[in-house]
Amino acid sequence: MLTNNRKMLEKARKQGYAIPAFNTQGGNYDIIWSICKTAEEMQSPVILAHYISTGAYSGHDWFVQVAKWCANKVSVPVSIHLDHGDSFDTCMKMLKLGFTSIMIDGSALPVEENAALTKKVIEVCKNFDVPVEAEIGELIRLDEKGEALENKNIANPDQVKQFLNLCQPDSLAIGIGNAHGYYKGEPDIKLNVLEKVIQFTDIPLVLHGCTGMAENTIKEAIKLGIAKINFGTEIRYKYVEYYNEGIQTLDHQGHSWKISQYACNKMGDVIRNIIELAGSAGKA
Repeated sequence: MLTNNRKMLEKARKQGYAIPAFNTQGGNYDIIWSICKTAEEMQSPVILAHYISTGAYSGHDWFVQVAKWCANKVSVPVSIHLDHGDSFDTCMKMLKLGFTSIMIDGSALPVEENAALTKKVIEVCKNFDVPVEAEIGELIRLDEKGEALENKNIANPDQVKQFLNLCQPDSLAIGIGNAHGYYKGEPDIKLNVLEKVIQFTDIPLVLHGCTGMAENTIKEAIKLGIAKINFGTEIRYKYVEYYNEGIQTLDHQGHSWKISQYACNKMGDVIRNIIELAGSAGKA
């Protein structure tokens, strides 16, 4: 059931669980359908997330159409979300294509400029009842070895308060030592930042870069107001692993759909574990 995620994130924040958001590799049917059918099985709301870079191959409109088709085949709430929208124009293009959730990422900007950009996106999206996620504290980027390319993402709670006084997004991602990619060793996640932020806001908070993060850390973060947990790296690597496994082990006779079906079914275990971690099973 295609929906936006405003109410389900608010409910998750109030009741102490999170909605899992999965990167879908630009509209990959095997991944999207695995997410939707597993969500139906577990009666969990889910978010199908999309990066601009991964849509460059298949087309952003392709992602929207596949995501809508799959979402409307199940009874649980499914939203389609632009992850890390890099400009006002990008967000507007995705809004027109039919995304039901938009993220504007101005985290590399000074707080005032980030808030002004976010506010501009919010003003348009509210006319279409589309919620907006913002970010403060730029996410660390990791190289192929898991080494930090930069480390400036620990959000200052005072700046978070300043940001929220300037604009009112529907959800907020806060940099607390998290990163995109595989971590090298145990990441140093600053839960104390969340402890300070929840003292002055009840906005649903978002945790990016959950692949490789300790499950106990994620669960503690959820207790502290994280209402959305993002998984991308694990999804794409597991899909490629299972697809290759299908090629090597199946008597597929060149039928690519048999390999796809194998990978789709195997992905269900990954999705199931993330839903359990989020605590969203039975919350649809």
